[in-house]
Amino acid sequence: MPITTSAKKALRTSARKELHNVHLKDAIHRATKKIRLAVKNKKPEDAKLALREAYKALDKATKEKFIKKNTASRSKSRLSAFIKRNA
Repeated sequence: MPITTSAKKALRTSARKELHNVHLKDAIHRATKKIRLAVKNKKPEDAKLALREAYKALDKATKEKFIKKNTASRSKSRLSAFIKRNA
């Protein structure tokens, strides 16, 4: 357990940031999973709608510096290629 006041504050801040990061990561994973499920079930329209959600989640995570810009770009490219390849 933290002893000093600054360490206690750092622990609170860290807990808040962790909760926020988990939320961002979960949004990305949910959107990606939805795309893969739609492609698996042969529903390209649903996959394209889910792709929009994935783009939104990735862009938001990039804006908040959760992931790097190139990482988001690579993920978006791979997801769209996955849909085109399996549609």
